[in-house]
Amino acid sequence: MYFLKTKVARRTLLGMATAALLATAALLAPTAFATAAYAETKLVMSSWLPPRHPIVVNAMKPWAREVKKVTDGRVSVRVLAKPAGTPPAHFDMAADGVVDITYGLHSFTKDNRFQRSRIGQFSFLGDDAVSGSKAFWDVYANDLDAQAEHKGTKVLGLFVHGPGILHNNVRKLNTPEDIEGLKVRVPGGYVADLVTDLGASPLFMPSGEVYETLSRGIIDGVTFTYEALTAFKLLDHVKYSMRVPGGIYNTTWFLVMNEGKWNQISAEDQAAIMAISGDAFAERVGKAWNGADEKAIERINKAGIEIYDASPEMVAAIKDKAASYESEWAKAVAENGFDGAAALAKFRASTGVEK
Repeated sequence: MYFLKTKVARRTLLGMATAALLATAALLAPTAFATAAYAETKLVMSSWLPPRHPIVVNAMKPWAREVKKVTDGRVSVRVLAKPAGTPPAHFDMAADGVVDITYGLHSFTKDNRFQRSRIGQFSFLGDDAVSGSKAFWDVYANDLDAQAEHKGTKVLGLFVHGPGILHNNVRKLNTPEDIEGLKVRVPGGYVADLVTDLGASPLFMPSGEVYETLSRGIIDGVTFTYEALTAFKLLDHVKYSMRVPGGIYNTTWFLVMNEGKWNQISAEDQAAIMAISGDAFAERVGKAWNGADEKAIERINKAGIEIYDASPEMVAAIKDKAASYESEWAKAVAENGFDGAAALAKFRASTGVEK
């Protein structure tokens, strides 16, 4: 009899314990589900620059590794060895969810959706990529509402390269008249308009196509940074490099994530990712550009390419043309309530350039 009672008691206790465990599991289920939902997010970045390009090696890939570190492994980024599409398609690839993360040039997109980004493309903006990129992030992201122009994505980074240079293999450009008739590769945007006004014929093409067109004589020159001459193997096909204080132009770049993917990441991990993005990424990529330019200048000099300062007459001509485009841009963004002139003044004050 005692045995039966003990057996019943044990069954009762076992049943009560099981019920308690089930009840606890039920209470914890929503939390566990939420944790599982955020447990691991694997992201894919499409990269179109050459795999050994200094921006890929010293900015994109280190940032991708750091994302995993700051999120304790909950979010990881895999950088594709080959791009998932053409360079001009990369923004839409992120917005449409073809891949999760992309970077690229605003000027590669032919429509006017990134109108306010043009602030970072003008002449006389800055002589190094760190101050330029930090200024661009600050002014475009905060004063000009960059996020609103990047629909379908989350803006993670905005940056520029070092001062843009006008390279050619025909003649030294001492006067504005010397530019006339030259066929010059441009990345689109402001500098395409500028060289047209100076008398050259602009040809738009992605960076990877420049070697073939320049080496075959299809074009006479190219608007590029110093590092691009080495990155795209152009040292044997350029004779002259004209520099302008603050750059004759610049290009503006984005680093974005698909908006839907971003929203799947927990608020904690979003904050961790943004802590290494934005201004921090502007500094990281700016240092990569600067380092690459410094190394490239050494190789340019060894190759016998003449780097020279634009003449006062040339600088004056560029300033005259640039002023009209800046004014036109400021009026355009004012229609949407933005003070373009103030934003430009703030940008130049940040980089220490006096126009």
